[in-house]
Amino acid sequence: MPAAYIWALALGILAALANIFGGLVLTGRDWERQYLRYFVAIGAGFMLGTALLEMVPQSWKLNATTTPFLLLGGYLLVHLVEHSFVAHFHFGEETHGGAFLQGQLPWSVLAGLCIHTFFDGVAIGSGFLVSSWLGWVIFIAIFMHKIPEGFTIASVMLAAGRGNRAALLSAAGIGGASVLGVGIILLYPMSLAQALPFAAGVTLYVAATDLIPEVNRESGIGMAFCVFLGVGVLALLQFLFHGI
Repeated sequence: MPAAYIWALALGILAALANIFGGLVLTGRDWERQYLRYFVAIGAGFMLGTALLEMVPQSWKLNATTTPFLLLGGYLLVHLVEHSFVAHFHFGEETHGGAFLQGQLPWSVLAGLCIHTFFDGVAIGSGFLVSSWLGWVIFIAIFMHKIPEGFTIASVMLAAGRGNRAALLSAAGIGGASVLGVGIILLYPMSLAQALPFAAGVTLYVAATDLIPEVNRESGIGMAFCVFLGVGVLALLQFLFHGI
């Protein structure tokens, strides 16, 4: 098995473990939660930079004709899923009371997040099929929002009265979807020219439409600085390691 495949699978599993850790943050001690908002802000900046400065240009090199359509398709797919199957909730935020206590709503949220995290895995695998550099950059970008994802689904399950076990299993489930996404793209590498721009559209949506609005809910310059810090970290990595 090529080394790139091994790295992609290993990092896909690590990303899945971050989802589980996010669930543990909620079901365990409370004090870690205050740091999630800063983690999300840095991750938003890093993801935005990764999508626009790395994934889109690489996609354009693979197929300039279809990339704009696939990029838009990935963006719109997440929009459709979030507004059709997943009730509105604040990403990475704990829920309280009866907001998620009715019917099949928690399972709809779980299904929507599984679709999203599946394409996280596709993005990681696609990156490693292009280059180790791109694979690592995409992994870092995705990893930085994996903990809030696990936190979110665990919060929904607990608010629905499902208990800690269901919360952790759900966090593991969305993590497993990421690993599945990695596996699918590695099994069908011939679809790279379609998968990478589509995953770029998904990444762009998560960064610009999910995470940045959550960052904007916090007043003050600190959160804005964290977003710029995330972009700055990507720029620093590009300067130090791009092409290695």
